[in-house]
Amino acid sequence: MEEWNFPPSYRNDYFPDANSPYWFRDRETMDPEKRDELIVARIREVMAYAYDHSPFYQRKWDEAGIKANDIRTLADFEEVPVVTKQELRDSQAKNPPFGDYLCCPESDIHHIHGTSGTTGRPTAFGISRRDWETIANNHARIMWGMGLRPGDTVFVAAILSLYMGSWGALIGAERLGCKAFPFGAGAPGMTARAVTWLGMMKPAGLYSTPSYALRLAEVAREEGVDPREFGIKVLFFSGEPGGSIPSIRDKIQQIYGAKVVDCGTMAELTPWMHASGSADTEGMLLWQDVVYTEVADPKTNRRVPYGEQGTPIYTHLERTSQPMIRMVSGDLTHWVMEDNPCGRTYPRLPKGIYGRIDDMFQIRGENVYPSAIAEVLEGLSGYGGEHRIIISRGGSMDELAVKAEFDQEVAGRGPDAVRSLGEKAEAELSRVLGVRARVVMVEPDTFPRTDFKAQRVVDDRDLYQSLNQKRGG
Repeated sequence: MEEWNFPPSYRNDYFPDANSPYWFRDRETMDPEKRDELIVARIREVMAYAYDHSPFYQRKWDEAGIKANDIRTLADFEEVPVVTKQELRDSQAKNPPFGDYLCCPESDIHHIHGTSGTTGRPTAFGISRRDWETIANNHARIMWGMGLRPGDTVFVAAILSLYMGSWGALIGAERLGCKAFPFGAGAPGMTARAVTWLGMMKPAGLYSTPSYALRLAEVAREEGVDPREFGIKVLFFSGEPGGSIPSIRDKIQQIYGAKVVDCGTMAELTPWMHASGSADTEGMLLWQDVVYTEVADPKTNRRVPYGEQGTPIYTHLERTSQPMIRMVSGDLTHWVMEDNPCGRTYPRLPKGIYGRIDDMFQIRGENVYPSAIAEVLEGLSGYGGEHRIIISRGGSMDELAVKAEFDQEVAGRGPDAVRSLGEKAEAELSRVLGVRARVVMVEPDTFPRTDFKAQRVVDDRDLYQSLNQKRGG
């Protein structure tokens, strides 16, 4: 396969034929069984490297009685114990700052990123110069698959700080030979300025979260600007579910007259675009020769058959500084192996990543995901763009309520239109979720907008239990 060796050594002057939809045709379209054979061989190389350079992996695999040479099939690889986020935090607490899973000298570290650290100890990502260049090449390749080309302008509308998503989009655009515009996000008044800059620059690509793209469109319309005037060809998203949810994806595509590509996994697994759509294929392709992905049963960490639901487990095939080998994500998705319109022969997540398993909550025995509620609301004409999910407890029963904004058009039609929209929302949510959800419609702009990941769930059950205990209940 083209330029596939370990450790990687990409040619930064390489570009495919301008008319090719593929960056590496052989790697992207080869027989999946042949690719799997090559992946198994690569896994042995990566494991041998990690064992030789990391006390963390030495200890973990010695305890499990696993050696790199034991891995002869992908089924054998399922015997390798998974890595969890807690293990990484514990490793860094004992061996600061990068943990004893760092596989390169600290002097090789080129970039430091990490988790936000709003709760508990933040996790530090130490990225070597080689890995930084590898990430850039991987992302450029996948952005080529989205339809972006050298000379295009790519507008990065996400926070440029510890967050890895914005940096991956930026360095991928740079490697691709694009005009990279690191606009950022988060400062007061920034969205209005984004409208001005987008009108001036007419970028081919825009990177953000789905919720920010919707907020950007709201502000543009307030400024009297049709978002289609920006001339964007492709919007690519990460950070939250939405890009693969049909009602949200279709709404954004209609607003901008552009293609939406969903991508992203975990910051620890950068290049995060290894789960990403293409210009012609919806959902997320799993670019298995970049990061090998298994969709597994959360209880056993064994692969589930195609067509079934599970949690992704990720393994770096090219990273050398902090390689993740069978890192369990805690997210939820389902995968398929079928013909893809783009011609690539990778497995696919047709609905992307639904969200984290621990984001799921139960109401009267039914599993409910916030992304399912968002999908219903975004599909309703008259929805104002923001909502909050309130979980409470009355007596012994959990209750679900949704406060949802209505838009200005509904507001102009009066109380009957608002009431009708609320009734539609209640009926559709009850049908989709299998439990009753009480809907309260609220005025436009009731809830603040965010430039980053939207936080929409309020769980009041703990407060109820606390008050009940104080009362002796």
